Amino acid sequence: MLMIHIKKFYESITNEEIPAERYHALTISPVHIHKNKKCHKDAILALGEEIVTHIHAQRPVVTVTDGMAAEKVAAEQ
Repeated sequence: MLMIHIKKFYESITNEEIPAERYHALTISPVHIHKNKKCHKDAILALGEEIVTHIHAQRPVVTVTDGMAAEKVAAEQ
């Protein structure tokens, strides 16, 4: 259920829909208590991967260089 909330929260603050075809294809939701643990685990992993993949595609990856790391440590001390 937490992953569903994370997906909905992200979508609400960014107005971007996260495609979750793999998750929906599994036809399982957090309320399906009769499904086994492996099915739920597969669904969580699929949804998590789809969320992360979408966020990475939308946001540039920040690369930390040695110089940047030293400045951050100096600023925190």
